[in-house]
Amino acid sequence: MSAEGAFSVCVYCGSRTGARPEYAAAARALGRSIGQRGWRLVYGGGRVGLMGVVADAALQAGAPVVGVIPESLQQREVGHRGLTELHVVDTMHRRKQMMAERANAFVALPGGIGTLEELFEAWTWAQLGYHDQPIGLLDVAGYYGNLLRFLDESVAQGFLDARQRARLYVDADVVRLLDRLQASPGPAADDFARI
Repeated sequence: MSAEGAFSVCVYCGSRTGARPEYAAAARALGRSIGQRGWRLVYGGGRVGLMGVVADAALQAGAPVVGVIPESLQQREVGHRGLTELHVVDTMHRRKQMMAERANAFVALPGGIGTLEELFEAWTWAQLGYHDQPIGLLDVAGYYGNLLRFLDESVAQGFLDARQRARLYVDADVVRLLDRLQASPGPAADDFARI
């Protein structure tokens, strides 16, 4: 994962803005806060939806912004042409790999199945010991409430270890979540013992 330059936050989020104005407001606040901290944003490279909102806010706040988009999504997600770097890659797998390689932390905003898939892959990689970067979930207006209840039930039913569940930092406040990710000590060595 990222060892170069500024602290990098990989943000996963929707290519739509969703039904509530709070989602775009949270994306703006996240991008702005990344820029104000002197950090770098790494994201899916799109100009539309929450992806475009978070990227524009980060750019306006002075953050370097790195986008990674597959050629097949260049038209659908409308690759953002105003970024510090825009990488057009062959596959979704390469997109996610390149984003992860440049990340010191991961944050998921509201989004659909693509956002969930990216979040769970990054979390699975952490569980397997492929990286030790912190992972955050910005629970805007309770959007992820049902998912969080499901995860707690997975712990109760013995399918998810409580230590792994605790590795997902959840907060409704952008600043507080970023503070928690920055202060994260990383997992203990035995956190990888039970998967």
